[in-house]
Amino acid sequence: MRCAVMGILNVTPDSFSDGGRYLDVGRAIEHGRMLAAQGADVVDVGGESSRPGAEPVPEAEERRRVLPVIEALAPTVRVSVDTVKPEVAEAAIAAGASIVNDISASLWRVAAAGGAGWVAMHMRGSPRTMQQQARYGDVVREVHDHVLDRARQALDAGVTEVWVDPGIGFAKATAHNLALLRHLPELVASGVPVLVGTSRKSFLGAIAPAVGGGHAPVGERLPASVATATWAMVAGCAMVRVHDVAATVQAARLVAGPLVGQDHDHSSLPPGAVAAAGGGGASTGGQCATAGGAGVGTGGVR
Repeated sequence: MRCAVMGILNVTPDSFSDGGRYLDVGRAIEHGRMLAAQGADVVDVGGESSRPGAEPVPEAEERRRVLPVIEALAPTVRVSVDTVKPEVAEAAIAAGASIVNDISASLWRVAAAGGAGWVAMHMRGSPRTMQQQARYGDVVREVHDHVLDRARQALDAGVTEVWVDPGIGFAKATAHNLALLRHLPELVASGVPVLVGTSRKSFLGAIAPAVGGGHAPVGERLPASVATATWAMVAGCAMVRVHDVAATVQAARLVAGPLVGQDHDHSSLPPGAVAAAGGGGASTGGQCATAGGAGVGTGGVR
């Protein structure tokens, strides 16, 4: 079973990658349907930018942006709402969202009351202040302990579908992001499904420079985005959050199929490829989970 792919739909004027492109409700709905057609298991609808330095949006404005989009998409694809506001999360669940993607890791009670899944992400401060708080003694231990503690609280509150997200790029320097990516297998081993989002983020432009040298701009970060998403899949993560759904779904199918010798018709592969695909690969298929409602594995949490 392949790793689930969450497609990003920013209904905002100021998101770091595509701010303003889908602020119009009609264009947002059209793009959400395109993400679903490309294979997104979940479309993540957000009405408030969480880029470094972003200012908060009034609740009424955030609701105005996201609710009609969620209502239009929910009948045909699973929808999550990317918000930190309880009132917006409640309204989004009523409109059809079935996951609360929560960068504040504080809305588990709202998810429990609404019967929704919940993502607990690690962040310090707020998007406006977070990069001033990127200081850790042991970033891996501190981040893992934080999100797993929130997962325990959510499970105790009655949330039946929980993910944890280490919060790549949120109150993290490049070295912190790389350490968290290297240690993803340890977070996966907790038994709680792990969601990871690296797509187009600034640190990728630094570690994978532009062809002519220098920091790669947002539009040139697709290869690094797919590479880090693929690493997350191989590490056993349950879901990856991305802008470029089609390319990531293709990578996910390779990781779940011919690259580990599972669930794939090998008849079209050249001679010798079947043996190469089936031998010695990391067996990550059992770690990947669909986003269709499977409950959290609680073995490492309680």
